[in-house]
Amino acid sequence: MRQIADLRAEIAPWLDLHRRVSEHADLLELAVAEGDEALAAELAADAPKMRDEFSRLEFRLQLSGPYDRSNAILAVHAGTGGTEAQDWAQMLMRMYLRWGERHGCKTEVFDLSPGEEAGIKSATIEFVGPYAYGYLKGERGVHRLVRLSPFDAAHRRHTSFALVEVMPEVTEDVQVVINPEDVKFEAYRSGGPGGQNVNKVNTAVRLTHVPTGIVVTCQTERSQLQNRETAMRILKARLVEQEQERKEQEQAALRGERVEASFGSQIRSYVLHPYNLVKDLRTGHETSDTNGVLDGELDPFIDAYLAWQVGRETTSAVGSTE
Repeated sequence: MRQIADLRAEIAPWLDLHRRVSEHADLLELAVAEGDEALAAELAADAPKMRDEFSRLEFRLQLSGPYDRSNAILAVHAGTGGTEAQDWAQMLMRMYLRWGERHGCKTEVFDLSPGEEAGIKSATIEFVGPYAYGYLKGERGVHRLVRLSPFDAAHRRHTSFALVEVMPEVTEDVQVVINPEDVKFEAYRSGGPGGQNVNKVNTAVRLTHVPTGIVVTCQTERSQLQNRETAMRILKARLVEQEQERKEQEQAALRGERVEASFGSQIRSYVLHPYNLVKDLRTGHETSDTNGVLDGELDPFIDAYLAWQVGRETTSAVGSTE
């Protein structure tokens, strides 16, 4: 029933646009026949709006992956570099939270590990909204920052790295089998804010999936049971994403592309000094509006990635038929 409801919601805008275009065509024919220039001008003014609506719906067809409609779980991890990298990870976390606000997504920070002096070591965030995973999936990989360091007394230029992971939130109709014997469970005290119960009782949870080595932590709730349930959801999402990554690497190998040995090759560079530039290294899309991007204006990069991905898939499909 949920799948039926989702499909109806997807088809409804197309049917509505078809109806509006048909009505406008009939009215335009009538206006021409009766010489009604005012009505013809009004209809002409509406045409660009319908064309834009068609382009928006056509673009959404690119989000046709098996999990593109799903909510997303995004994790940010500081790379090597101490405080510099941890501050960069926090900047990325804010960027994605602002993107979520712009798109009406409900966001929740499941796990947050603060840095020793500033920034964060890692954070895991849930994005609840239509096509959240479809839009955010292209953000996974290593993000590179070049800037004058606010933590360097000599104010020298530094390069920092952070890894972003994006996973689809697994729904009940997606079967992910996890053997309970393969999961190591640990409870510990949360180190963040939250009151006496959080800080003095073992409410935080760490799950280790022994076969894959995946480690998931959660300390956002006051209840150990709630944290364990959330951690299990994140673990399922990571396993699904791992399988997605394996399939993508197989397809890349078939296309003859160089396959990275480790997950998370560099995808985007953010330069704040000596000039302002954000450039995606896959699509070539770039902008000098670094402040806007870091404030969550990611749509041009997301659009460029989805178009680039469709082009790769089309090329692969044509090559397989030759």
